[in-house]
Amino acid sequence: MTDYDTLLAGFRPVDVPAIPAAELSGRLDTLRHAMRAGGLDAVWLDATSSLTYYTGLALHASERLHGALVGADGSLTYVTPNFERPKLETMIRIPGAIAVWEEDEDPFALIPARVSDRIGLDPGMSFGFANRLMAANLSVTSAGPLIAAQRRIKSATELAILQTAMDASHAVQKAVHTGLRPGVTTGEVAAFVTAAHQALGLRHVFVAVQFGEATAYPHGVPYEQSLKDGDMVLVDLGGNLHGYHSDITRSYVFGTPTDRQRHLWDCEYRAQMAGFAAARPGVACADVDAAARGSLVADGFGPGYAVPGLPHRTGHGLGLDLHEEPWIVAGDTTPLAPGMCFSIEPMLCVYGECGVRLEDIAYMTEEGPRWFCAPSASLDRPFE
Repeated sequence: MTDYDTLLAGFRPVDVPAIPAAELSGRLDTLRHAMRAGGLDAVWLDATSSLTYYTGLALHASERLHGALVGADGSLTYVTPNFERPKLETMIRIPGAIAVWEEDEDPFALIPARVSDRIGLDPGMSFGFANRLMAANLSVTSAGPLIAAQRRIKSATELAILQTAMDASHAVQKAVHTGLRPGVTTGEVAAFVTAAHQALGLRHVFVAVQFGEATAYPHGVPYEQSLKDGDMVLVDLGGNLHGYHSDITRSYVFGTPTDRQRHLWDCEYRAQMAGFAAARPGVACADVDAAARGSLVADGFGPGYAVPGLPHRTGHGLGLDLHEEPWIVAGDTTPLAPGMCFSIEPMLCVYGECGVRLEDIAYMTEEGPRWFCAPSASLDRPFE
């Protein structure tokens, strides 16, 4: 049995190029083209992942207005508190003007002064900030559709970063499985996952570790568990590399599975594979959800969101946000297209007993979907 300290010592930082400035500039050009086609004079990018997507800036949202105004005319203006300007100047990758405001001034007056009429707002902007701009003498709309349409199609550089991040997190999952021992706590496993992501050069984002009956609940339970023979194990984890997220879940049994555990695992596996088989270019996201959910219904679970069964959506998009468009759920008619990345994770929940979630991320190609990492082959060989 290999202990977690030994496994941790074997990790080395991964390496892959970040998004180059030329690609960021190209994204801005594409956004401006869409703005002109939609009759927008400007788009406000708040301190969100969309600001990172277009400018490379990673800022934290706060009570202070801080972001960038993208003009359809080719202009780019960063808005910042004056005391933050020195730091901002060291972070800027795409040149632009800088507009500053002092603590006793109204920062929202800086934007209307630079926009003639129609402005699109970052969908991640807080309502309080958006409301201040809606009160100005501007025609305000959401820039969400323009931004989402662009962000959900990943470039080759983005796919390479995501692949590297997913490979790293898959290695962490495999190490967790290798190092499990009777009596280990969910907290000890979580601490190892955090340290392992950091050793691999990723920023640790999240980990959820559940044993036994606690695996039945999609977002876990508020108490620690200790591992014992025959427990179902569920580990969901993710890291961040150059701003892009990994996300992967594995479920398996510690020790010898019962016939019931094997049946539930096989039902979950069939549902995941049904979702993957349904995912093709041009197919609506909702159809992938329907295929996975239909497989579980055929195995006697559900229907719909009823438990025992699948109580949540089948998947979500992945990129600069851990959860982003497209949504693999009923009602999302977005057609799948090459470059889209999304999870397929139709978790089978049996409250009071156990749960099984197999979560893997797929990306769409012209020929069909591809997995970033190989899914589990069987309950007995979760990493082969």
